[in-house]
Amino acid sequence: MRGVILAGGKGTRLYPLTKSLNKHLLPVGPEPMIYNPIHNMQASGIKDVLIVTSTEHMGDMVNLLGSGSDFGLRFAYKVQDEANGIADALRLAREFAGDEKILVVLGDNVFEKPVDYFVRNYESKQNGNGARVLLVKVSDPQRFGVAALDEQKVVEIQEKPENPKSDYAVVGAYIYDRRVFDVIDHIKPSARGEYEITSVNNRYIELGELEYDFVQGRWMDTGTFESYYVANKIMYEHYFKKMGIEKPE
Repeated sequence: MRGVILAGGKGTRLYPLTKSLNKHLLPVGPEPMIYNPIHNMQASGIKDVLIVTSTEHMGDMVNLLGSGSDFGLRFAYKVQDEANGIADALRLAREFAGDEKILVVLGDNVFEKPVDYFVRNYESKQNGNGARVLLVKVSDPQRFGVAALDEQKVVEIQEKPENPKSDYAVVGAYIYDRRVFDVIDHIKPSARGEYEITSVNNRYIELGELEYDFVQGRWMDTGTFESYYVANKIMYEHYFKKMGIEKPE
């Protein structure tokens, strides 16, 4: 399995923090945000990782991360020239992935606990076929892609529904087999003109091949100042506990 970290976009909702810095290089707890998905790749036993970022911030990303040797990984990089959606960014990983399965993590999603269980379950329960998503229970499902479930599979994903069928949101970690790029080739842009990852996941639902796990530990995206604050709080609490440091007031 290979890894893909999607770290493009302009981070406009975090302006002016992102005026001169890629959102994924902002600190979350004691480390840059991009370190969290990298640690997830390490924990999952993945060695080859593609990082997709924007044109204006590629230099900063490479300067920070280099070849990946500091993490015991091998990094490759791709530029997404225009922000046309998550699936469009993932399309850039076709040659990198080859015939391998891929773990895809959005660079602005912060996980308190590594997602290695997610990868193990995919390999053992699905024999490395189809797709798998991670879900978390939220209080405001109208803001997310929301999954309707049966005992094993996702049966429907609604994108930001007014009347959600569950309170389980699809978070920014996905596993796909090599067919994902053929799926992306056949999806159409959404009403907002983007190639949505929900469209990809819904195609796997049509095939009866989208399974799920629930997030272990705490999770937060960092798309707003509120969520960015909470993500920092989570990761500092986790760091203090790990280091045996008394939590400051």
